Amino acid sequence: MQLKIADFHDIDGIFALHSKYQIDTILEEDKKDGFVTTAFSKEQLSDIIEKEQGIFVAIEEGEIVAYVMSASWQYWSPWPIFAVMMEDLPHLIFQSQTLSVHNSYQYGPVCVDKRVRGSGVLEKLFDFALERMQQKYPILVTFINKINHRSYEAHTRKIGLKVIAEFAFNGNAYYELAFDTSKRVGKGVDNDTTE
Repeated sequence: MQLKIADFHDIDGIFALHSKYQIDTILEEDKKDGFVTTAFSKEQLSDIIEKEQGIFVAIEEGEIVAYVMSASWQYWSPWPIFAVMMEDLPHLIFQSQTLSVHNSYQYGPVCVDKRVRGSGVLEKLFDFALERMQQKYPILVTFINKINHRSYEAHTRKIGLKVIAEFAFNGNAYYELAFDTSKRVGKGVDNDTTE
């Protein structure tokens, strides 16, 4: 499996995986196994690649099987849910630090194809993205819809994200979570290579 920072050639593969698991387009029977809340267009994917180098992908047999998005709060600010989260940052504390747009970034969405779930790809891709984002930020922040049990379990139990708050937006309830970017969860990650 190859891990890499996405480039423009990866957009179609990312979009195909995203569309398969996005809450508005996911098959109803797959929803119980996790979903992506935020919708993206190909233009928005191109934008995050160009401005932030903020999509990290896992490729198996030439196909994108997982992605992690990570970017500055400034990048995410046009989306209403992220604007609400940004506004609340000064009221949140993680590891004795008050959060801000300067010491934290928004992690996610994250998507792992169901055929590779449980294989360790999430942990490897998480660490790969974390190594790059740690160069700019000491704290990762994200949110998970309370009805997305699979994502909650994967991120709290497997990876170790900590719930720091709860909030409501647009009729949905969310956990807000944080992680210290100096830590790692996986072992033996081979970056930019084939395993």
